Amino acid sequence: MSEPITYADAGVDTQAGDLAVELMKDAVRATHGSTVLGGFGGFAGMVDASALRDMRRPLLATSTDGVGTKVAIAQALDVHDTIGHDLVGMVVDDIVVVGARPLLMTDYIACGKVVPERIAAIVRGIAEACALAGVPLVGGETAEHPGLLGEHEYDVAGACTGVVEADDVLGPDRVREGDVLVALASSGLHSNGYSLVRRVVEHAGWALDRHVPELGRTLGEELLEPTRVYAADCLALAADPACDVHAYTHVTGGGLAANLARVLPAGTVADVDRGSWVVPPVFDLVRELGSVPWSDLEHTLNLGVGMVAVVGADGADATLRRAAEMGLSPWVLGEVRGAATTTTADGDVVSGTKGVDGGAVRLTGAYRRG
Repeated sequence: MSEPITYADAGVDTQAGDLAVELMKDAVRATHGSTVLGGFGGFAGMVDASALRDMRRPLLATSTDGVGTKVAIAQALDVHDTIGHDLVGMVVDDIVVVGARPLLMTDYIACGKVVPERIAAIVRGIAEACALAGVPLVGGETAEHPGLLGEHEYDVAGACTGVVEADDVLGPDRVREGDVLVALASSGLHSNGYSLVRRVVEHAGWALDRHVPELGRTLGEELLEPTRVYAADCLALAADPACDVHAYTHVTGGGLAANLARVLPAGTVADVDRGSWVVPPVFDLVRELGSVPWSDLEHTLNLGVGMVAVVGADGADATLRRAAEMGLSPWVLGEVRGAATTTTADGDVVSGTKGVDGGAVRLTGAYRRG
């Protein structure tokens, strides 16, 4: 008679999963306020939504995302807490674009083998970023997939639900000719374009522990710089009448122009001056190491612009002042114009991106290198 085969023999260690939960629970609980019900470890997370009864027409907003191949850098360096910040930033800041306040966040981690300390580090990072965004982490799942993923491999995903008053929704319907584009600086590469970045690094033969003088730290440390979480700051700006925020765009996959075009009404063109900011050194490093054309960089990476606030002309100064106080290093990126008043002869025009039939973005000038 053959030996019995157990779940552990198949590669799944439920005890390791329980230990991971034990190690992460304090960090998760720290994100819970008075609206979270049911405690930790239930089948479903619950949030008290009674406050929505006082809204005239509450609209729920939701988004889901991951962090892409940036996880390969975390795995190579065995540093896992920063990935959580990336996940929250990618998800929560998408719903803030429409003016929604995040109500709850959930996460999902798939791995080849549950290493409790590693899973707990990932979740701690998620919880830390949730605290920054002001959103409770109310549920999650860690799935062990032996044979599908290697022992040291994992992937993360998350989802967020928020709410916005129908009258307060931000977006193309509010944008007008003469609106000013206020850029909010990124913290670095954020979580997009890492397939390009990793290919460039591999081609150059650079080790992740290589110290890079122009970066002031190792290459790996730069590549793992967490995504800036803008949610709380952007909501504060939108709530300030002096700032007169009409729309936001989150600069993720596709780069600045492709994402900005999504929040502009048809018949408008956003003029963006490439020379209005200095491109941070990491982007120029990627360009030089891989001989990557500028056009490819701007269609792939954020180049130093993490979010853009589209504000009324009279609100530009207040937005710049408040965003600077928040440490967002803002600057004027350009202006929204009517298509009939804009010539495209001396610029590169981007429109019709992500399936959105909206406005267009005209990029002019040359990038300034740091």
